[in-house]
Amino acid sequence: MDLIKVKGNSYYIQAPTSIGVYTFKNKNCMMVDTGNNNTSAKKIEDALIQNNLHPKYIFNTHGHLDHCGGNNYFNDNYPGIITYSTFKEKLFMENNDLMPYAQFGSFPAREIKKSSKSIKVDYVVEYGINKINDEKLEFMPLPGHSIEQAAMITPDKVCYLGDAIFSHSTLMKYPLPYYYNILEVLNSLDKIKEIDCDYFVVSHGDKLYNKTEILELCNVNINNIHKYINDISEVLSQPLSKEEVLENIAVLNDINMNFQEYYINLSAISAFIAFLYNNGTLNFSIENGKLYYYTKEK
Repeated sequence: MDLIKVKGNSYYIQAPTSIGVYTFKNKNCMMVDTGNNNTSAKKIEDALIQNNLHPKYIFNTHGHLDHCGGNNYFNDNYPGIITYSTFKEKLFMENNDLMPYAQFGSFPAREIKKSSKSIKVDYVVEYGINKINDEKLEFMPLPGHSIEQAAMITPDKVCYLGDAIFSHSTLMKYPLPYYYNILEVLNSLDKIKEIDCDYFVVSHGDKLYNKTEILELCNVNINNIHKYINDISEVLSQPLSKEEVLENIAVLNDINMNFQEYYINLSAISAFIAFLYNNGTLNFSIENGKLYYYTKEK
């Protein structure tokens, strides 16, 4: 892994989950996310050491394991390291049973993976400007993919977006991305368009994005969401259960799944159904112990 300079003191490490790095005058640095596990954390550490940087702070954009799975490695190896997140993401990181419970709806089947231990968060960021190590860093709420995801903006006008937006390659690989709240993610994508930054780091992107490129990517993400809104509305022209909606969408879009991916995709379908039901597009009926959704007649 290489440390790539973006602008000023703002860097990133290209990886399956790209890592933001902001450097301070004393060679301490803040990482934005830490990757999936100890292996990825060690690779991040090596890149920092090669550049004479000392990991002093972590900001986790959200509590999904591919973004905070390396935290405990840094906590174990760098006593005094300070971790920041938002309040609701902190709840999930520090209580490692919550995410599997949210996915499965109860104590989960063993295939539903979880963090092996909880991840400590020291401070909850305030939205707006926070002074950290004598530098002013801005934090902005961008929920939708997760319950309280946030972006970090540096004084260099570099924005680390986490999973608030997905790259072209991610949408090709995972055509049905995971969303927690469809209305919130649409609002967040509109907010990204208004961010006054020169460069944007997308966690699962394969490049650095400038302002023009991020505007185009926002529209790609918005169009993809509306595609699924339309697809789900169409398949619900006849009454279907939530599982049957997923079946139809998987066939239409050639989506293959393992056990855990099935439940992740079922959660995403649930978010779309909730969006459509809450805006008055859908109705429901329960017959013989089975819940059906269907599109209301216009």
